[in-house]
Amino acid sequence: MAARIRENIDGDLEENHEINVTPFIDVILVLLIIFMVAAPLATVDVNVDLPGSTATPAPRPETPLFLTLKDDLSLAIGNDTVPRETFAAALVGRTKGDRQTRIFLRADKAVGYGDLMQVMNLLRGAGYLKIALVGLETVPGDAAAPQDGTGQ
Repeated sequence: MAARIRENIDGDLEENHEINVTPFIDVILVLLIIFMVAAPLATVDVNVDLPGSTATPAPRPETPLFLTLKDDLSLAIGNDTVPRETFAAALVGRTKGDRQTRIFLRADKAVGYGDLMQVMNLLRGAGYLKIALVGLETVPGDAAAPQDGTGQ
């Protein structure tokens, strides 16, 4: 707390006990400028090549249902090619209406991320939210082995 001494008309000194906020305002303004300069630097905008997964696979169901997105963007449930217009009905028929069935989604390497997201949106629109992505398990020193979330 800062104290200011003033002289009265009659020669007595009077103390004034008020907080001097000028240094406080200066510090706040400096901090504001620092944060304004540093905030744009905190965002991350870097292209990355994501690595493969080494997570322990989950147990495989007795009869897994595979949905395949081919390089020509056609869909196949199991081994049967299905047009996108009848995809939801075909999936309901295959799962007997059980929306809790886990769908194993496989996609060709040539398929773009946006195309894969469209298929995932089709699945979500049909009411299927349990989706397992199938990929290749990469083990150092071994050839790539198919990984369907089960390790088999």
